[in-house]
Amino acid sequence: MIKNKKSLEFYGMKKALLNTKSSSFINHHLSIIIMNNGIIILDFGSQYNQLIGRRIREMGVYSEILPFNTPLATLLEKQPKGIILSGGPSSVNAENAHLVEKELYEQGIPVLGICYGMQLTAHLLGGKVHKGVKGEYGKAHLEIVKESSLLKGVSNNSVVWMSHFDEVGQLPAGFELNATSGVIASMSDEDKKIYCVQFHPEVSHTEEGGKMLENFVFGICNAEKNWKLTNYIEKTVEEIREKVGDQKVILGLSGGVDSSVAAVLIHKAIGDQLTCIFVDTGLLRKDEDKKVMDNYGEHFHMNIKLVDAKERFLSKLAGVDDPEAKRKIIGNEFIHVFDEESHKIEGAKFLAQGTIYPDVIESQSVNGPSAVIKSHHNVGGLPEDMEFELLEPLRELFKDEVRKVGEELGIPHHLVHRHPFPGPGLGIRVLGAVDAEKVRILQEADDIFIEELYKNDLYEKVSQAFVVLLPVKSVGVMGDERTYEYTAVVRSANTIDFMTATWSRLPYEFLDTVSSRIINEVRGINRVAYDISSKPPATIEWE
Repeated sequence: MIKNKKSLEFYGMKKALLNTKSSSFINHHLSIIIMNNGIIILDFGSQYNQLIGRRIREMGVYSEILPFNTPLATLLEKQPKGIILSGGPSSVNAENAHLVEKELYEQGIPVLGICYGMQLTAHLLGGKVHKGVKGEYGKAHLEIVKESSLLKGVSNNSVVWMSHFDEVGQLPAGFELNATSGVIASMSDEDKKIYCVQFHPEVSHTEEGGKMLENFVFGICNAEKNWKLTNYIEKTVEEIREKVGDQKVILGLSGGVDSSVAAVLIHKAIGDQLTCIFVDTGLLRKDEDKKVMDNYGEHFHMNIKLVDAKERFLSKLAGVDDPEAKRKIIGNEFIHVFDEESHKIEGAKFLAQGTIYPDVIESQSVNGPSAVIKSHHNVGGLPEDMEFELLEPLRELFKDEVRKVGEELGIPHHLVHRHPFPGPGLGIRVLGAVDAEKVRILQEADDIFIEELYKNDLYEKVSQAFVVLLPVKSVGVMGDERTYEYTAVVRSANTIDFMTATWSRLPYEFLDTVSSRIINEVRGINRVAYDISSKPPATIEWE
């Protein structure tokens, strides 16, 4: 097995093999859109760097996120209209601080430093940065001292979002103080087109952050609107045909957004040269196998091989109640099943997957591939004798862009806007040991909850919703009989980036309906609770 690399996401697991160097794999992706004259974001580890990139693309301008230590020569080759230095968790005064080449500021390219990027700029250009007395986290009011090109048209005392402990204590030579919030909140050197803010203009909590970013992108950088998805499909289809030729492609279809959009896009290019493998682990949503075959097999006339592996997975999980052990069993078994099935397809040269831009960013993060949070994101690689070239047609796109491409391809709206579903499926939503009966109970309860969300026009107003089955039974009364059945927990969360989340304030009447239907219609559940915990300290999933 390939060690210490993320596995492929065939059914919702994190994408991987982005950096695999095994001789058995040729990491060959489609570089569909390689563009210059955009905005480059240098990543210093901020949790918001992807949000910066998305905000700029939403303006119609190409953005690209690169590691902070990307050589200056490489940056200049891309002829950027502007460079943004993102925030980050470290201190510029630390021994191993993340730095850039000082010459970056001497190229005549506009620079915007955000949070750590502001402190870094001050540090490198002769200013002073020191630890704050107490730090500044959350909302603050921006008092404008002298308007800069970046703050043009921004209201005085508007709300901004702070998240820092270090602060700039002395401006570098040539810089002017533009705004304060109790600390130096914005500074600039207009002559050199260097602008810095201590807050985060990219988050929605900063009331006029969008205006500031527009001032930088259009007013300061004079960037052109060069990022459009309208011709993306045609360009991608053309390059897929050129790369694949008359060879065969296999793809692990999960029914999730990324793999589904990738499958339909590739199928549009090469038709029956694509074979999709859909593995029914027995841990999927209710009737997921039928829905996938109907939606993609019948509607799009795609060649899909359905593998019924329910008994195989459930037998491996029998008696296992540790969450980490369950994830590893499910992930490893999936790899073995996919390996076996892929060898039955003769002449396949390419292995396609729904890698999207956030996966690429995570794989090249400032500290290397993202840290392991849960083992189902890092369950090992494919066997080394699987010799394929990787085909990744969505590699340049953010999630919201993938959804737009999906709708352009004719995938129904409700399918491309499905909530995230974990790689191990219901194996980690049935808490404790998993068996067929518990999965059936959970599938029925979850299906009712999702159906009611759609019926009440709430599904797309929440970010992720599902039901958890607890290994807890309680006494109840149904009719005139005493019952002793399972407890289900309804979970719904709202989030922008899934790094933090709040519980959804769903109407009481709606929750009452969901609870009544689950208890009355699902044999095995006699009690329903609603999860009102936020992330952090809780996570969205229970296991």
